[in-house]
Amino acid sequence: MDFELSDEQNMLKDSVERFVKDNYSPEARAKLTETELGFSRDHWKTMAELGWLGLPFSEEVGGFGGTAVETMIMMESMGRGLVLEPFLSTVILGGGLVAEGGSAEQIESIIPEVIEGNLMLAFAYAEKQSRFNLNDVETSASKSGDGYVLNGHKAVVYHGTTANKIIVSARTSGSSKDKEGISLFVVDNDSQGLSRRDYATIDGQRAADIVFENVNVAASALLGEEGAALPVIEKVVERTIGALCAEAVGAMETANEITNEYMKQRKQFGIPIGKFQVLQHRMVDMFMEAEQSKSMSDMVAMKLALDDATERSKAVSAVKAQVGQAAKFVGEQSIQLHGGMGMTDEYSIGHYFKRLTTIEMLFGNTDYHFKRFAILSA
Repeated sequence: MDFELSDEQNMLKDSVERFVKDNYSPEARAKLTETELGFSRDHWKTMAELGWLGLPFSEEVGGFGGTAVETMIMMESMGRGLVLEPFLSTVILGGGLVAEGGSAEQIESIIPEVIEGNLMLAFAYAEKQSRFNLNDVETSASKSGDGYVLNGHKAVVYHGTTANKIIVSARTSGSSKDKEGISLFVVDNDSQGLSRRDYATIDGQRAADIVFENVNVAASALLGEEGAALPVIEKVVERTIGALCAEAVGAMETANEITNEYMKQRKQFGIPIGKFQVLQHRMVDMFMEAEQSKSMSDMVAMKLALDDATERSKAVSAVKAQVGQAAKFVGEQSIQLHGGMGMTDEYSIGHYFKRLTTIEMLFGNTDYHFKRFAILSA
């Protein structure tokens, strides 16, 4: 695919690559994963100063009006360094839900704070029974006076530990798995009745399981129209999948580079193992998977702007299936070519494998998206 960047897009790419090079050596990243926060507040401040946190938002609220293409450029470069800051959770996912579904007042009160780096968001959508089904929601929101009372349990809320506000999907009507009756609420993370279990994830990130027990929220906490949140959720999640796939492309490219360099250094029978033809063939397969994923990622970045929801969804599932398959292949082959020591914390390749494995599972694994693509194409 011939995908030529504009001068402005090349400047953005160079800026993110410099940030990653300066701040995300394997040693620097390892130190961040060991901190209680799991990322750097200073890095977050730098991202705000560079304008990255305002990239996808409209100029009317202080953003830059960027498209999915600019997001792809950023995420691909961030994937090369396995960046830990909650850009995806706060800007693409949480900020996207507010910008897409919120009222003018909500947008004006939340998005500028996100852009300035003063406010972090997280999206609580997954439940123990829901797996990849966005409309399988049992968390309830019952009307009480002028507001609502939330009850339920949300699992694996990425960056739910550090988010100031949690955007929660809850059922205001209907039964579990109904597509109608799902609403979104913006909840303060320190609300009475909200409890969290915080933990580190296998890919070095932070997440939380969150329990809502009679959490009272005002009517103003409702994000968008009551009972009609699913289309907004699906649209924003598709954008998030596009961003995740771009991150995976950057991670795969770097994993290939690390593995290729290792094969030049590691010797067996007195010669570098990269001289063995069978291993050269394997590296070619790994590079081909990454290149195919890159082309698919570029394609979906452009198709996310389509008005046709079905075509947009088909493109998203196609790229997630391809990238998931490629991420698994590249990750596993990288580890095998390094040998068992590749999984130790001292070797950076193991961290790329873990992140690629996580991305394959987020918002639907490879099998799920193959099936979804088939259903949408029928």
